[in-house]
Amino acid sequence: MKPFVEILDTTLRDGAQMEGVSFSVNDKFQILDHLVDFGVTYIEAGNPGSNPKDREFFNRLNANKPNMGTTELVAFGPTKRKGIRPDEDTGLKDLLSAETAAVVVFGKTWDLEVRDILRCTNDENLELIRETMAYLTSQGRQVIFDAEHYFEAFRSNPDYAIACLKAAQDGGANCVVLCDTNGATMPDEVGAVTAAVVNALPDLKIGIHCHNDSGMAVANSQAAVLAGATHVQGTFNGIGERCGNANLSTIIPNLQLKYGYSCIPEAKMELLTPIARAIAEITNIQLPNGEPYVGTSAFSHKAGMHVDGVKKNSKTFEHVEPVSVGNARRFLLSEISGRSAALDIIRRIKPDIDRDAPEVARVLHTMKDLEHQGYHFEGAEASQELLVCKELGLYQPFFTLEKLRITNEHPQTGAYSAFTYIKVLVDGVEEVTAAEGEGPVNAMDRALKKALQIFYPELIDVRLTDFKVRVLNHEATASSVRTLIESTDGIKTWHTIGVSTDILEASWLALVDSLEYKLMMKKLGWEK
Repeated sequence: MKPFVEILDTTLRDGAQMEGVSFSVNDKFQILDHLVDFGVTYIEAGNPGSNPKDREFFNRLNANKPNMGTTELVAFGPTKRKGIRPDEDTGLKDLLSAETAAVVVFGKTWDLEVRDILRCTNDENLELIRETMAYLTSQGRQVIFDAEHYFEAFRSNPDYAIACLKAAQDGGANCVVLCDTNGATMPDEVGAVTAAVVNALPDLKIGIHCHNDSGMAVANSQAAVLAGATHVQGTFNGIGERCGNANLSTIIPNLQLKYGYSCIPEAKMELLTPIARAIAEITNIQLPNGEPYVGTSAFSHKAGMHVDGVKKNSKTFEHVEPVSVGNARRFLLSEISGRSAALDIIRRIKPDIDRDAPEVARVLHTMKDLEHQGYHFEGAEASQELLVCKELGLYQPFFTLEKLRITNEHPQTGAYSAFTYIKVLVDGVEEVTAAEGEGPVNAMDRALKKALQIFYPELIDVRLTDFKVRVLNHEATASSVRTLIESTDGIKTWHTIGVSTDILEASWLALVDSLEYKLMMKKLGWEK
């Protein structure tokens, strides 16, 4: 039986160092709840000595004492400073103030850093490590030692690199973590060095912490486990400084589903995709469609032969069952799709339809004709499903546009640069309103929702989260453009499309689809 592999998630600490990411304290609590639900072994929640936000987080946490289940919260900080007694070191005091049962302490193991950064002797650094570990364990803390730049250290002076880990062990650390801090090491070297450390320190738990600067963080983490490491650190969705950290949303299913290691409770694996997407939303980053296991394209099939193969035996083009990681299979309608793909999408809406029904051929014909005009339905499934509803006779227009006027301010005189006047008709009732926006599309979006919310209050929570424009040909100002809009109601996210030679008309078409899709979800019960 393969050993249990501890997972330490450092999304809240190392992940917060990603460019453009800034967690509020409330964001951190939301992510904490998701990680606890998932069942990781440790959550590295921050460095209480580095910033007021992390101190506030730990203070609030200790005041409320949430149920952490089997997950252990850890605080992060450095070894003590040279020439300072451990009980007088402010960094160690901050670590203890977090009141976590476990702490992660990082320290130097590369003789170059010992000389040039710490400016002390190799022996003095060994004593820094040993004293720090001993003091924290004497205060009742479980200590994990993160060995910075460990692979450079081992390459430079393997005996000294091992000695640093031994010093941590002698001081009472129960786990030492080999850090590929620069993300520069290749999997073969990670495996060889990890094996050497496991052999040299057989009674000590060995961990791995990788960065992705060479695109190898997942591979390196797995190489370390295969060489004997039983503790893996990383972040959800691989967020982190520079090129990011090892991606736990890939590593965990790889280790558990491919290699047979136990990392999280088996029943929790189906939470992988929902949690990865929830954390991406809180982080305010776009999760790549092609992200393994959790991306929207991870189990998407477009080519007719592939769709047919998956429908006959899913193992032909799927390496795991999508549901096992909380994801879903998608068949994409496009110009290269066959009848099987069209039928599968139609049956989501009308399950009892026959394969040879004329509606199937009609949907496929209409879709291919629109794609020839520039539509791209594989990136706009909400518009695709509305198209199917129209061909099946299930669609009803939820409003009629009576008048639309858009005015741009030039030059800008304030925060807003556009104004939209709109008049709509719903079941014979007129509504006239107007809105300002940061540009004409934003103004249209605000005005349309403002008018329709009177009749359809469920639209209040709908908001536009992404907007893309692509020029489809090169005919200067006569070019066709494609607009793609991402919308959410806070629970579900959907994508719509519009195509026209007029960018405002293309945007209008996508905006209308985004709101009508929400209304059709309610009408057909898709929200459940």
